[in-house]
This record gives sequence, structure tokens and C-alpha cells, in this order.
Amino acid sequence: MIDNWITALANLQTSRTPSVLVTIITEMGSTPRDRGTKMVVTQERQYCTIGGGHLEYQCCAIAREMLSAQTVQCRTERFSLGARLGQCCGGMASVLFEPVNVGSRPHIALFGAGHVAQALVRVLADLPCDISWIDQRAELFPLELDEKINIIAEDPVDAIADIPANSYFVVMTHDHQLDFQLIELILLRNDYRYCGLIGSATKRQRFDYRLSQRGISPECLANLRCPIGLAAVKGKLPGEIAIAIAGEIISLYNDNGSLPAPIKNES
Repeated sequence: MIDNWITALANLQTSRTPSVLVTIITEMGSTPRDRGTKMVVTQERQYCTIGGGHLEYQCCAIAREMLSAQTVQCRTERFSLGARLGQCCGGMASVLFEPVNVGSRPHIALFGAGHVAQALVRVLADLPCDISWIDQRAELFPLELDEKINIIAEDPVDAIADIPANSYFVVMTHDHQLDFQLIELILLRNDYRYCGLIGSATKRQRFDYRLSQRGISPECLANLRCPIGLAAVKGKLPGEIAIAIAGEIISLYNDNGSLPAPIKNES
């Protein structure tokens, strides 16, 4: 059981779980807790307390309403702790609601650590996103990386289940069969924001056929982005392809509408 709001927030930040930090900012008269008292509320749980009773119940309800609406702005509410609120304190309290990890930074899961992936990570590191970089060949990862990049040096297939929902999946491993396994698992999850596979139109056709034979619906296959990258960004060098892919992801998380035609990757 977590009885420290700082620890609770840190754990929720690590798991990227949306939450609301609830703080008593002013109090007049008799109140259950003093100003500065905090609790953390998620859709499923509550950490710490601001004194219990109907005040806490109502604050939890407001926090969860904000989470459901994905509200990112802070909110202040004033409560009279009298009979109408079901409290006998008789005082008054103002409460601040601060959303945390709501509408948070995009999470990108990059599978593969080859030349294009190395170039792509360098581009993504400058963007407001979090990155999971997965490849079981640990020796390929650079020794120094931005702190936002989480290295996962294990079987990429095993790592799929731990990637958060609404992530941006980018698959570019050294093995076409591994690519196929990963894409199948990602499409079956059906909770991604983006699913991209590096490769040519021919590779796409082969994957479409094999995936359809394994029961993946045409509607689901239509969500697969292959080839990947913005058509306007030309070139076949790793850095050029990386910029094209990053541009495509940016166009999605900035809600710039439907994606334009992709480039023709050579993998």
C-alpha cells in the first residue's frame, strides 16, 4: 500500500498512468485536513487522503470526470463543509485539481537497432516523446542515450505485451520473419495509435497475404503503414528515411489529418 503521494505519482509516471493530483489550497474554519494536504486519483485507485467523508468522495468524482474527459487544464473548486455537503465540520476548503500524464507525450516503440533505427532514434530524441527501443542484440545499442529512451534488450516478441496502449509502433528489425511476428501481434492488440513497417510495396503485399491467411481482417490490415515515411521527404540514406518516418509520426500526434502517400522503402 502506498501512503506517500510523491511515491504514488512517481510510480504512475513510470507506468504513464493518467492521474489527478488533488490538493487542499485554502481552508477556513474547521476542515478535515490542513492546506497542502494531497491525494492522487486514477480511474481505478486513490492514493492518500484529504480527510475522507463526502468532500473526498466528491473530489474523487471530479478527478475521474476530468480523466474521462482527458482534461489537461488545472481546475479549482470551493467546498462549503456544511450539512449540504454531508460534512459536519462547518468550514470551507478550496481544492486544486492538477492532471498528470493526461494527454501526455506520445510513446514510440521502435523494434530493431540497425542503421535506420539508429538514425531514427537520434531524430526522435529531440521530440516531445518517450521511446522504448527494443532489440535483443544488446551490443548494438549506443553507450550514451537520452534519458527518455528506454532500452529493452530482450526478445522483441516478448516485449510487445508490455508496450502501453495508444503507442506508435515502428518495426524495422533485421529479420523479415521477426517483422511478420511483431506486426501480427501489434495488429491483434488493436490498441495502437500507429503501426508502421519498413519495407517495399512488395513486402507489404506479401505480408498482407500472409496476415489475411492468419485471420487478420482487411479493416485491420488497412491500418498497417507500409511503406512508411512521408513521400515529400526523398532519399534512401538512413538519415533521410529516419526524417521521413519521424515526419509521419509528427503529422499524426499533432492531429494534422490523414496521412499522405508513403515513400518506397527498400527493405
